[in-house]
Amino acid sequence: MENSSSKSVRTTCPYCGVGCGVLATREESGAIGIKGDPHHPANFGRLCSKGSALGETVDLEGRLLEPQIDGRPASWDAALELVAGRFSETIREHGPDSVAFYVSGQLLSEDYYVANKLMKGFIGSANIDTNSRLCMSSSVAGHRRAFGSDTVPGTYEDLELADLIVLTGSNLAWCHPVLYQRIAAAKAKRPHMRVVLIDPRRTMTADIADMHLKIKPDGDTALFVGLLGFLAAQGAVDQGYVNRYTSGFDAALAIAKSHDLRSIAARTGLGPDELRDFFMLFAHTERVVTVYSQGVNQSVSGTDKVNAIINCHLATGRIGRPGMGPFSVTGQPNAMGGREVGGLANMLAAHMQLEDDDHRELVQDFWTSPTIASNPGLKAVDLFTAVREGKVKALWIMATNPVDSMPEADLVVEALKICPFVVVSDINTLTDTTRYAHVLLPAAAWGEKDGTVTNSERRISRQRPFLAMAGKAKPDWWIISEVARRMGFTAGFAYQNPSQIFAEHAALSGYRNRGGRDFDISAHAAITDESYDALSPFQWPQSGNEPSTDRRFFGEGDFYTDDRRARFVAVRPADAEATDPRYPFILNSGRIRDHWHTMTRTGKSARLSGHFAEPFVEIHPLDAAGYGIGDASLVRLKNINGTIIVRALLTDRQARGNVFVPMHWTGQFAGKARVDTLVTANVDPVSGQPALKMAQVAISPFQARWYGFAVTREKPASAEDYWALARTKGGFRLELASHEEPKDWSALAQQLFGIGSDVALLAYHDLRQGQHRIAAFEGEKLIGVLYVAREPVTVSRSWASEQLVQQFANAHQRFQLLAGRPGRDMPDKGAIVCACFSVGKNEIAAAVRGGCHTVEGIGEALKAGTNCGSCRAEIRGVIDANIVEAAE
Repeated sequence: MENSSSKSVRTTCPYCGVGCGVLATREESGAIGIKGDPHHPANFGRLCSKGSALGETVDLEGRLLEPQIDGRPASWDAALELVAGRFSETIREHGPDSVAFYVSGQLLSEDYYVANKLMKGFIGSANIDTNSRLCMSSSVAGHRRAFGSDTVPGTYEDLELADLIVLTGSNLAWCHPVLYQRIAAAKAKRPHMRVVLIDPRRTMTADIADMHLKIKPDGDTALFVGLLGFLAAQGAVDQGYVNRYTSGFDAALAIAKSHDLRSIAARTGLGPDELRDFFMLFAHTERVVTVYSQGVNQSVSGTDKVNAIINCHLATGRIGRPGMGPFSVTGQPNAMGGREVGGLANMLAAHMQLEDDDHRELVQDFWTSPTIASNPGLKAVDLFTAVREGKVKALWIMATNPVDSMPEADLVVEALKICPFVVVSDINTLTDTTRYAHVLLPAAAWGEKDGTVTNSERRISRQRPFLAMAGKAKPDWWIISEVARRMGFTAGFAYQNPSQIFAEHAALSGYRNRGGRDFDISAHAAITDESYDALSPFQWPQSGNEPSTDRRFFGEGDFYTDDRRARFVAVRPADAEATDPRYPFILNSGRIRDHWHTMTRTGKSARLSGHFAEPFVEIHPLDAAGYGIGDASLVRLKNINGTIIVRALLTDRQARGNVFVPMHWTGQFAGKARVDTLVTANVDPVSGQPALKMAQVAISPFQARWYGFAVTREKPASAEDYWALARTKGGFRLELASHEEPKDWSALAQQLFGIGSDVALLAYHDLRQGQHRIAAFEGEKLIGVLYVAREPVTVSRSWASEQLVQQFANAHQRFQLLAGRPGRDMPDKGAIVCACFSVGKNEIAAAVRGGCHTVEGIGEALKAGTNCGSCRAEIRGVIDANIVEAAE
């Protein structure tokens, strides 16, 4: 597609696994216009708040623009020679298993393919694993145990055709908003559709749920084992399907029958009546889709959870037909592509199996490689343990931030400090991981990349470039290939462009494949550069002998096991994890609506930081009261692994005895909020996926001597006990708290504002009350303002954060700013509810008081909720609260 300023480029969103199509347009002003692609079958023009803000995240601030060796600029030749030399030397001295790659679902399939080929086929080790291990490897393991292959049976269309959607371990409204909106729209058209939410928290997804089962953490296996027994008792088993296409049913059912309703209620924390209601609904609804995500996967019993769900669909034959089936929604834009190319340590390319002698021989023959890995490599947790123990001596990290995302994250820091040679490919110079690299390699970013990704419904789409590569950045596939060639593997890595890699990937998928493997895109094995450029989204399989159509799997059996029968897995409900009375709370972690992973992209957008600008912990109000924790106060969470300090958010959406902290905040955005430092590295024994949602912690109030809030034009640096930084219009906003007062408040303000003593300050000090307010101006523009108090500062954050772009032409306006009180000429929109249109809570409340009493009415008046729709549940909450307030 032509990449001129007057043309929109069709590309794919780089966030979650929904895989939305995006139209990116480079405007004459240099700005990047972003719209949803109305013709892409994943989103049909919809985008979430993050996707809509992509144009705000492609600047060069913080970009790694040239290679670095030991923190100093270097040429590509010097960096590549060093990487190739050190890896080759390490392999010669210590063997192929002494080196490892840790890669990412942010890579394109072409990048992933080349990395996997180099490690498994030419180095001869399977020590390549991915951050996808942290999010969906239990789904992979469950699929392979049941189906004989890692096959997602259904399509997104099934979500619109189902009469019952069961959402378990998935906050779809915030984590996969476009799919949530597709379901909401289908439900509006077909009011008889039912939605059941299974989650310990009442998330925003509950807004469309007809039933919310507040299950105990890790109670999912018991729930679906109980459901299987109930289905059999109700005569809801499709015995014909079971007899023709499956094996192992009797063993799975025997375990299910050994647990009555009372037993399941005790294990799930649910009442017998609500269990019976859910079981009856499932039993008597033919078209059922069970959607699951990280709440299922990120568990020591994640694989068993997946198979317990699949067992229920196999038993009823509700799989592979319109509106029916188990559906794993993936977290990353190309986690599926990584699975297809063999990017996990226990898989081969094209969904082939590392433990299969024939598959290993086939792949080695196709690659004409000198070797092939014969044993599974180190999975993510084991990999970093091996680094820390000195077994892995050279590590290459690509497009991921394990210092923040791995469990026991501080031990990952120790590992990287110890490792003799660490290479990091990234787009940013400074992350919590890059600081430990001996060599930094500048990679192409979204908007510069050229390749393919696969979404959760097996649909392959193109990411196309619409920007020139920044500085000396290069595509990941090129970097890996150049290292491979310098290691002596020239013939296997002579790629000139990504279309050649895609063609090879497609050819391998069909190589000696006579229907025995699910993944087949060999129809594209001879693709030309021109056809690759124009490639439309398509769903696999697409072999050379089949027409290009969407397809479901397993409606009539034909599984990928040796006997072509699905396997029921006889799973047992997990026993409750032993608790430590010192750490009485279960810590759950996950995403929030407007941020993504470790915020290296979303942290650049002011509007995406408007919803939640600092790390927080959700606590039930009664739990908080018992520990003397007030709303918006600071909280310390602690266990044997570490400590974090975050803001308290009191809400009855959170179950008692449980707390929730977002995963996003890193050392770049907060002083002490890396939540995965608290998570013990317990893993699922089958998949190796860590239990990121089951840490045990203690909570206590963090009592500071003073609290501060600042907005500044320049990025501030802080060394206070607590600090949290976020983008805002025209600059940054900063939360502060400390046990010790500074000797000079004006000096602190000057440091935060990045100004010298020659710049005049407007200040107010009340020593008795411990209040200090300091501002600095340049002409009529604000440089920065700092508010300090002995209790958390109550000034409106959304109002103060707007002031960097305002004019201060007179003393009245400046003193009004210092007082922290919005006037008629400085309205306070309140906390941001709608990120797409920057609509605040106060604006919505005012519209309600003016007569807008529906979400649709608010949309017409303010546009809020009319783009991605992720905020509609919150809008409804504001409406309800203000109607009640008016009635009182």
